[in-house]
Amino acid sequence: MLIVDDEEAICFSMSEYFTMHGYQVHCAQDRDEAEGFLASNGYSVLIEDLNLGGVNKAEGLDIVEYARKMHPDTRIIILTACGSSEMESEAKRRGAHAFLCKPKPLSDVAQVIYGLLGTNANAI
Repeated sequence: MLIVDDEEAICFSMSEYFTMHGYQVHCAQDRDEAEGFLASNGYSVLIEDLNLGGVNKAEGLDIVEYARKMHPDTRIIILTACGSSEMESEAKRRGAHAFLCKPKPLSDVAQVIYGLLGTNANAI
């Protein structure tokens, strides 16, 4: 699993939670770091924020496109505080599988992952 968020506390808490649930987790805090991970690793799941603190408020959409190109089977979840119906439509058009608004309990995010991967929440 790759988690992309510019907030260190979010990366840390998500990494701890999903590691506890059996995932190998990498975290990136910006576009370059995320693309570096995607260039050298395959992931079953990518969870990312749209706004990574840069000038481009939807930088995460570029990462969605890059991930789709590099790893078409990766399930992509947008987890953002900058959500709108227009942004959700654009994210899904570019290849995101789910669009969630922060704050969201990690157990709810896990349920979305299980649904996308076709796994049972109790199996992990």
